[in-house]
Amino acid sequence: MLHAAIDCLLAYALGNLMGGDVVGRLRGGVNLRGVGSGNVGATNALRTQGPLFALAVLAVDIGKGLLACLVLPDLPVPDWGEPLPRQWLVCLCGVAVTLGHCYPVVSGFRGGKGVATLAGVYAAVLPMALPWMLLGFVLVVMLSGYVSLATLMAATIAGFYVACIDAAGAWSVSGAFTAAMGTLVLVKHRENIARLMSGSEHRFEKLRVIGKWLDR
Repeated sequence: MLHAAIDCLLAYALGNLMGGDVVGRLRGGVNLRGVGSGNVGATNALRTQGPLFALAVLAVDIGKGLLACLVLPDLPVPDWGEPLPRQWLVCLCGVAVTLGHCYPVVSGFRGGKGVATLAGVYAAVLPMALPWMLLGFVLVVMLSGYVSLATLMAATIAGFYVACIDAAGAWSVSGAFTAAMGTLVLVKHRENIARLMSGSEHRFEKLRVIGKWLDR
């Protein structure tokens, strides 16, 4: 259990390293919190700073999710009592790094929405589901132009995959993890959901390729 506690603390600390802040400092002090939606994630970066900036933010946030799940569980940390199975450690680190991104203590618990970090985490926890999640995400963006709606679709696909396709099933470690992360996505996107329902959500028209073609 000591190993798990240390891993989770390290993963949470890693989550506090915000891609938007890191890239912003490297780009001469760009502060994403003061522009656009005020979010430090890749979506606001794309909207306000352009694709190269957003890709750099995306790389940092995805990378820390991968690092937390693939490296921290294997650190040579002393343990007390019966050690947790590695799958548990991977999932716990995934939860911790995502919470660190969404609620970073170093930024007054004002973080991002966890989408990119969760992509890195899912690549480690459910690698077979990730291609379907990405496909669903891309299709929804190209149809609607709504990144928030695409994120909700990806989270739904993850839950469906675990419940209906994965051998472990919904009543498993990965099932509990997917349910917890799906709930977090809903909580972090509650304002987006309200705007989607009212028709006031921001739409990326340049990304709505299929939707524009169907409108002809």
